[in-house]
Amino acid sequence: MDAVRMLVVIGLVFFHSALVYATDDDFYVKNDETTGAILIVAGFGVVWAMPLLFLISGLGARHSLRRRGARRFTAERLLRLGVPLVFVTLALNPLPQWLRLRSADADHHESYLAFLPRFYDVRPEPAEFPFLLQGEHFETGHLWFVVLLLTFSLLLVPLHLWLLPREPVRRIGDRVAEAAVCRRGLVLLPAVAFAVICAGARMEEDFAGWHRWSYLLFFLAGFALAADDRFRTAMRRDAGVAAWIGVVLFAAAGPGFALADEPFTEMTASAIASRTLFGAAGWCLVVAIPGLLDRRRLRRLRRLRRRGESERPERPERPERPERPERPERPGRPRRSAIERGYGYLATAVLPLYLLHQPIVVGVAYLVTGWSAPIPVEYAALVAISLTLTLAAYELLVRRTRVTRFLFGMRSPSPRRGANEARSIAS
Repeated sequence: MDAVRMLVVIGLVFFHSALVYATDDDFYVKNDETTGAILIVAGFGVVWAMPLLFLISGLGARHSLRRRGARRFTAERLLRLGVPLVFVTLALNPLPQWLRLRSADADHHESYLAFLPRFYDVRPEPAEFPFLLQGEHFETGHLWFVVLLLTFSLLLVPLHLWLLPREPVRRIGDRVAEAAVCRRGLVLLPAVAFAVICAGARMEEDFAGWHRWSYLLFFLAGFALAADDRFRTAMRRDAGVAAWIGVVLFAAAGPGFALADEPFTEMTASAIASRTLFGAAGWCLVVAIPGLLDRRRLRRLRRLRRRGESERPERPERPERPERPERPERPGRPRRSAIERGYGYLATAVLPLYLLHQPIVVGVAYLVTGWSAPIPVEYAALVAISLTLTLAAYELLVRRTRVTRFLFGMRSPSPRRGANEARSIAS
């Protein structure tokens, strides 16, 4: 799960870079030459990536609530999500909006400092809950994920305190888990709920195509997954079928999205059918990916167990050698492989990388789109430069001081402690 989380966040650099060259997307900076193939390819990531990120977040929330309790969990979420939400919204999010204006109009020469008061000009909008502040230029941008995750986490606390401990609720959960294990395919049944939401409540382009409250269901699904291992057993068993169904449903939804003028919001039969298939495909793929990864993990553990239990052939006894004097143990940590070091480094960097990546992608795109080069060359350069700058900004500007680590939601107060936490996760 942690590896998938890193994959999704790093993949967002590739995804948002691709939107610069997409024909049908209103990204901040657009290249003069675009192609419709971008959204077709990127759509397959949209259908599962952010939903899976919310499912993983719900799974982590269950363990965090058990370990910390409701009060400490609330305080931890407000610090780790609320503080970076406010800081990045005020400090970094004006840049993409300013570059949008400059990119759309060559005669727009307003300075960045002159633009800031217009960005901060906001009004309350309760109807857009949980996005309560709106403005002509103000936006949470890519931080919509943080807004929703913080909201869902706070809504989870009273559910955890008052509803889940009740005996009838626990009995229902136990029966559902038992049924999921005993009846093949039952774990795919929530696909109906996601299909209904996408069809009736429509889809929201600003939130990676899904309706904002669809993500609450994915979050709660992760919370339930952590409550009972029988759900994991059912997901492992049905992962292969879920993968095939998800791919087929997504492919069947494609023509409707391609032909409709506004497939996310139209209420025509074709658009509704496409959204229905999209919602069902999303749940199937979110079941399939963790299930298949869990299968792989169990196979690896079984191979290691068999290897450890297998008896080695007896070797002829060798004459005893004189014992060598023992070398004194060197102080320090055991040496780790490059993969373990890289994994540990990225495990603690996920949230800061997410917060940093989009302003950097937009800034680099503003410069790269001025080149007279083919789309593949520009795209490769945009991804490489953006990814390098994002990692460099994290390394040089975020992780080295207590203040910046706090502002970007990092859990540990020092790089050494963060590395130790990452090693414990990796192990």
